[in-house]
Amino acid sequence: MDYRFMGKTGLNVSSICLGTAFRGQVDEHVCIRVIDRAIGGGCTFIDTALYGSGRSETILGRALKGKRENIVLCTKIYGTLGDAPHHTGLTRVNLMRGVEASLKRLQTDYIDVYLLHAFDPNAPVEEVVRTLDDIVHQGKVRYIGCSNWPAYKIMEALWVSDRRNLAPFFCLQNQYSLLNRWEFEPELMPICRQHGLGMMAYSPLGLGLLTGRFRREVAPPEDSPWGSDPAPGLSRSKYPFEQAMTEQADNIIQTLIDMGAKYEKTPAQMAIAWVLDHPEVTAPILGADLPEHVDEALGAVGWTLEREDRALLDELSTPRMPLKFS
Repeated sequence: MDYRFMGKTGLNVSSICLGTAFRGQVDEHVCIRVIDRAIGGGCTFIDTALYGSGRSETILGRALKGKRENIVLCTKIYGTLGDAPHHTGLTRVNLMRGVEASLKRLQTDYIDVYLLHAFDPNAPVEEVVRTLDDIVHQGKVRYIGCSNWPAYKIMEALWVSDRRNLAPFFCLQNQYSLLNRWEFEPELMPICRQHGLGMMAYSPLGLGLLTGRFRREVAPPEDSPWGSDPAPGLSRSKYPFEQAMTEQADNIIQTLIDMGAKYEKTPAQMAIAWVLDHPEVTAPILGADLPEHVDEALGAVGWTLEREDRALLDELSTPRMPLKFS
């Protein structure tokens, strides 16, 4: 396993972050085996949120008993459990409630990285940043950041924290892959470089498209996110398969297959290696529903793409039609 510092902080994390949404795994015992396999392979960075109405955090809390001090734990906040209107968004009330609930489910007294899961247009940025600063000073959270925020609001938050001497954002979490470069590269990548922010890349395999198991003009499995009857826990993609599996996407996949033969790596490992080849990226988040998924993800580290191969993948994946896989 390789390790990297998160942005300009001294926080050292594994270059693969384990995602624990477990949308495709209903067996809690298998989920815990997945977590154990990742930790055994040197993964020290684990991501979660209020997935499954708290199921993800609850399982992770059980799995980390006796191992918590060796793990950099990231969770996220937007909605909290409850039916009242004030159980959603980034108000001071909901942020304070959310961190306490996450700590309880995770069976820990601190969270290493606490991210705002989405932007809330109804919550003033200064209120949000001040509340996070309070949570940091209470010792409940070590580092803060955001996910899926527009660039101009990230800059506003950094400005507020600088002017008010409050804890600043240290990390972003956004989608990034060979199939989605437009969301991160134009504005967020320069922000990370200039301000020393870490970056966690989610959906680095485009909901499985870059694994090589899906091809153009070949019907996807019915129980996959691209099929008509996804397996329990999986959500159907917001895009039709035919719209996502463009000719460009299929060319990228074929190149990953061909290039992978040279490196003796799978298409997924090649795609992850491309993400890791960007110094702005701290770690891609790999969701694994089986222990063998972990093994494949870990095979993406410990080596690098040759310059000409990186250049070819860059050329083939130049954005044409933006898609967001979620």
